[in-house]
Amino acid sequence: MSDSPPSPQTVEARVHGRFLVRVPRVPGRWPLLVGFHGYGETAGDHMDALQAIPGTEPWMLVSVQALHPFYTRNERVVASWMTRDDRALAIADNLDYVGRVLERVRTAHPAGSTLVFSGFSQGGAMAYRAASTYRADGVIILAADVPPDVIERRASDLPPVLLGRGTKDGWYTEAKEAADRAALARIGARVETCVFEGGHEWTDAFRAAASTFLRRLQR
Repeated sequence: MSDSPPSPQTVEARVHGRFLVRVPRVPGRWPLLVGFHGYGETAGDHMDALQAIPGTEPWMLVSVQALHPFYTRNERVVASWMTRDDRALAIADNLDYVGRVLERVRTAHPAGSTLVFSGFSQGGAMAYRAASTYRADGVIILAADVPPDVIERRASDLPPVLLGRGTKDGWYTEAKEAADRAALARIGARVETCVFEGGHEWTDAFRAAASTFLRRLQR
């Protein structure tokens, strides 16, 4: 009698995540902008992108690094949010992680009531999920699909969305953008778009659109 084939099992494991905080120089209870980097990037990469948005000086900026680091060929340490393996568990882990970051930041700093999430590429899915889980005032998405689990949950409490796409982006195409806008419309989300000349990247045009979006939400 042959042995039964091995079966996959899972067990909860404790890991530590890192995040960066940029505290404003101005006094007061600061609005909070929390961002998630793309695949193969770091929290530092996304913090640079957030700081380059005009008008973010009075915002407290938080850039969260994914829990799965790896080396590039030149041995730079970067990170990824998740793979297809144990997807539902990874989503739950990531959302719990975001909640812990928010709690830590709000305990340590005088954050105001305004909260906006931002995500680029793979981090866009995290921003959508975070904005549909934790009360937020807006979400800034650049070159990223809306994840099906957000649509399936019919997250009617999803805040206003700024959705950006480059005309030369070979991954987040015009067809993907159109499909996302249709899916978001089905759950009643308010979406404004910024289509700019460029590829899978941050550009001055999108930074300007993000600045205008944030200015409307700040209070």
